[in-house]
Amino acid sequence: MENKPIVTCAGDQSLFTSLYTSLAQQLPKEPMEWRRSYGRAPKMIHLEANFVQFKEELLPKDGNRALLTFPFLHIYWTDCCDTEMYKVSVKDGMLRWQSTLRLHGSVDWLIVVVESEAKKKNKTNILPRTSIVDKIRNDFCNKQSDRCVVLSDPLKESSRSQDSWNSFLTKLRTLLLMSFTKNLGRFEDDMRTLREKRTEPGWSFCDYFMVQEELAFVFEMLQQFEDALVQYDELDALFTQYVLNFGAGDGANWLGSFCATVKRWSGLLLRRPIDMEKRELIQRGEASLLDLRSYLFSRQCTLLIFLQRPWEVTQRALELLHNCVQELRLLEVSVVQGALDCWVFLSCLEVLHRIEGCCDRAQLEANCSHTVGLWTYATEKLKSLGYLCGLVAEKGPTSEDLNRTVDLLAGLGEERPETVNSLQSPYKKLNEALSSVEAFEKHYLELSHAAMEMYRAIGRMRSSRLIGKSLAEFYMKKGDPERAEGFLDDSLRSYVAEGWSLQVTHTRKQMAECQKLLQQTEDYLQTSALLAGDANLTEEERKHFYQVILTFASQAPTVALSMAAFAQLRQMQFSPPGAVVHVGAALQLELRVRCLMPVAVQVEQLAATLHFSLEQGGARGRAGGTQRRTGQGPQGQGDGVVLFPQGSPLAGAGMGASLPPALELYEMQDRSPSDSSLNSTGVVCKNMHLLLRRHDSSASLDTPTAGALPAAVAVDDGAQMLRARDITLQPGDNSILFTAPTGEPGSYTLRQLCGSVGRVQFVQSHIYPVVQYEVYSQEPQLTIEPLSDNLLAGIPQKVKFTIATGHYSVKKGDALQLSNTDSMPILHSSCCSRALSVQSSEKVTSISLPPTPPYHTLEFQLEVLCHIPPTPFKPDIERLTNGEVRHRPKNHSQADSGMIHIDQKVSIDCPWSIYSTLISLTFYVPFKAKHSILSTVCSQQSVFCLWEMRWVKHLPLCLQCAFSASFAPVSASDAHTAFKPYRYEFQLDRTLYSLKAEILPSSGDQHCRTGALCGLEVSITRQAEPSETEGEEEESTEIEGLRTTKLMYEVVDNSSNWAVCGKSSGVVSMPVAASATHRVQMEVMPLFAGHLPFPDIKVFKYLPHSAVPAIQPDTDSCLENDTMSLLDKGLDDQGDTASIRSRGSIHSVGSGEQQRGLPMPRLEPFSPGQVFYWSQGRQVLVLPVTDDHVMEVNVT
Repeated sequence: MENKPIVTCAGDQSLFTSLYTSLAQQLPKEPMEWRRSYGRAPKMIHLEANFVQFKEELLPKDGNRALLTFPFLHIYWTDCCDTEMYKVSVKDGMLRWQSTLRLHGSVDWLIVVVESEAKKKNKTNILPRTSIVDKIRNDFCNKQSDRCVVLSDPLKESSRSQDSWNSFLTKLRTLLLMSFTKNLGRFEDDMRTLREKRTEPGWSFCDYFMVQEELAFVFEMLQQFEDALVQYDELDALFTQYVLNFGAGDGANWLGSFCATVKRWSGLLLRRPIDMEKRELIQRGEASLLDLRSYLFSRQCTLLIFLQRPWEVTQRALELLHNCVQELRLLEVSVVQGALDCWVFLSCLEVLHRIEGCCDRAQLEANCSHTVGLWTYATEKLKSLGYLCGLVAEKGPTSEDLNRTVDLLAGLGEERPETVNSLQSPYKKLNEALSSVEAFEKHYLELSHAAMEMYRAIGRMRSSRLIGKSLAEFYMKKGDPERAEGFLDDSLRSYVAEGWSLQVTHTRKQMAECQKLLQQTEDYLQTSALLAGDANLTEEERKHFYQVILTFASQAPTVALSMAAFAQLRQMQFSPPGAVVHVGAALQLELRVRCLMPVAVQVEQLAATLHFSLEQGGARGRAGGTQRRTGQGPQGQGDGVVLFPQGSPLAGAGMGASLPPALELYEMQDRSPSDSSLNSTGVVCKNMHLLLRRHDSSASLDTPTAGALPAAVAVDDGAQMLRARDITLQPGDNSILFTAPTGEPGSYTLRQLCGSVGRVQFVQSHIYPVVQYEVYSQEPQLTIEPLSDNLLAGIPQKVKFTIATGHYSVKKGDALQLSNTDSMPILHSSCCSRALSVQSSEKVTSISLPPTPPYHTLEFQLEVLCHIPPTPFKPDIERLTNGEVRHRPKNHSQADSGMIHIDQKVSIDCPWSIYSTLISLTFYVPFKAKHSILSTVCSQQSVFCLWEMRWVKHLPLCLQCAFSASFAPVSASDAHTAFKPYRYEFQLDRTLYSLKAEILPSSGDQHCRTGALCGLEVSITRQAEPSETEGEEEESTEIEGLRTTKLMYEVVDNSSNWAVCGKSSGVVSMPVAASATHRVQMEVMPLFAGHLPFPDIKVFKYLPHSAVPAIQPDTDSCLENDTMSLLDKGLDDQGDTASIRSRGSIHSVGSGEQQRGLPMPRLEPFSPGQVFYWSQGRQVLVLPVTDDHVMEVNVT
């Protein structure tokens, strides 16, 4: 658009003409800051001007709002430098010029005086330049002296001339911008006032449109395209609001002109900057709705192209075309049928051609997402025109269709001059497409495939398949079902995968018709079955498709269809619930099925195939895993019930194996913040992120994603099956009872389900979740367990026999054979069942069993008696291993009670096995008895006995003793008859050694103190000569006539009161002679103060191995300082020689290096009474350490 602000020029026209070129070039070079009112941001603009000769006709008259013809500045040009000439002619001309301006209220003017040196030289009587300028300023610029400027030698190239030009141009730009801003503000105020009068009668939108468009033209003239676009958007919004109000019953009078019948539908015209034809129609108030919308969009399109936003043009165009269709309906405008389709088709192609004209191919391909909507809309409208004009029918168009086509083409008018020479103009395409069936098919397929390719390129597969579905309908109309099948199949897969049930139903109906025409019998039956079970159809339609199935069911051959369309598996329940039974047991399965057919169905046979496996069969212990799978899985209820999810292959009429989540739709309202009135309303989906996510393109085997589901596999009659014959399935839920085979042990898994209706078999190839049950075969088992917590020896105890017969049937005459032992006889029990017979002999006890069927339990009780051994238990001899003294616990005592236990083995021969069963019973001796010679009496038992034994004769070498008592359980009813004997036998040996210890404080102290070393002296004294019997039993060594025996001593403080310093154990050689004494000295340290008991001192028999060579003994019998023998010395060389040993530590007396490879010696404890401890129970006083710390205190 070449509009520029008008500047009039008066005075010397030849002078202005000589300066016009330079002035027009220099004016727009420098930008000016344009500050606008109402707080709008300033902008930098380049001012241009249209310089015209001054005429009074150009001055604005009252009521004229046209800014484009408004002169913003008036300039008077003169180069007068002669006083006489100024007075005679120039002054008068200026007076007339100013009077004219003042008459029309124009106050924006400027007087330019051009000075020329050449003209001065030709005039001898001229006055100085300042005199002429001063006269002009005095005569015309008294209060505005800046309105008169001087331009010195403008045609010369000198610094003075350039400065003069710059000053003049700055003044000119400033005055022009001031005038422009002032008049534009006044215009905006007038326009705003006019808009506020829109509720008054007589207000015209067309008049207001022309006014605001003037403002848009001014902004476009200043190259402020964004501001110009805002003006057209405001007009668009204002008109749209009036149309919406009209639809709501609040119509304006001026809208009547836009409700006239549409007579022309030539489409948009975007190849002209301004469509003057339509603008004149708007100006005269004769434009139709399509004319106004077309012109308004053409202006918006032009500005958007200037702003380099072509993709917004396509977006706005699509909105415009849809809105125009709705506005015509709201205004109830009469339109010839098909005319609106023609207008939309032409407009879409016009916009696309306009965008192609301003963008290269690479840009178009990269931004096809912006244009594909227009391609699709054009395709839809061309298809609608083809149906309307009879170009899609198999027989071609009728005469009525041809007349309608002629009328539609006549409404297009003549082709516009801009597109006459274009071979691909929208006008030519529409004329050609409506001219013949072949041409229409060519153009329709071309547009459809182009739109589909664009959708695929941008990843919008749903939209691409939607166009494919439209193509399928086109091919079906043309009688070409083969080409339609592929498009319908793609659309159906998409709808099924995404869960669009209504679209699935509609597409399946089309697919069924297509398959019927193609004579695809099996696929047609499968689709008919799906439609018969589809709740979206009417009852009559469903019965029609079900009748198709029944018609074929009486014919041959057999056809296998998917059960997804026939029935929906809801629940399966086992009885018993665990689904684990033994061989031959009864197991029933209740199957609940929802029949999807519209009427009752007579099913000849409903069968489920079973897969048999030995992996899970056998022992009953494996039944838990199967029970969890059948009754406690994700769909299990824990009571033998398996629930089938709604999304399973059987759970819907053709829906996918995993249905998408349901739409979460919520209403969204936009209300006015002032009065809370409803502006707009809509629907928003809150789980769109779940619905629109990409799914795996591969479908499962059972997913019915096409018109015909995957072919079902025929059921093998030879396989193990669950069968139910001649059942009637009513519409809705049905219950069917099966009896499961349990003849062989193993795992049975349900694989297939088949329902036969005549020659049609509805087969479900896979059942999910996995349903299985287990049949086990159990071996007979015998268990014996006591009826009390512990079995006590010495009194009759009851034990319980439990026989689980398993698969074995106990026959008459079968018996258990128990081997007898002298220490544990089996007694006859009164609690034993009458059916049992117990017969005992010297070695065997026979228990006859009553007849018992398989998989039953037989229980009975017997009494057993374990005799208490008369002699006490003797522990094994300790061995010295790795030089350490090992203290073994008593193996035959219970840890908690300390009672000695006796293990009795019983061998049992069972009739169902050729092998004997060995069972162990543990009996506990109810008494713990021991004997010892005590210096003091101390016991933790609640009952103890103490005797003093005196001899009147010589002391015997060994005294045999026996202790006996009678006891009975506390719960015994008759204590006299329930008493049982208890006998404890032991022997007392004479004393061989006496052991005495003394603790002496350190030198200089009267008492022991904590932390101070004390001396410990241990004396071992031989009490008697050995007898002949003892001499043979006692190991001794005789060297040079002196017999000696070895003893090992050990000092241990288990109470942690003492720390033994140095060695804590050693080996001594004792002469075998009465009163022979051996002393051992060592150091100990008390750790606590008070009366502390002496450390424990133990003595053992030291029995060297026979391979150990004899060692020369030390004959000193008075004192030993740990240097008695080479063996002892060898043992002690590697001993612990630390100054202080830790509390509770055990001293090692062996040497790994010295004894490696040699047989180890043995330790044997003395019998009770052979060693007398003089120091047993003695205590020593220990005083605490004196605190001698000194504290310094400073006092100031």
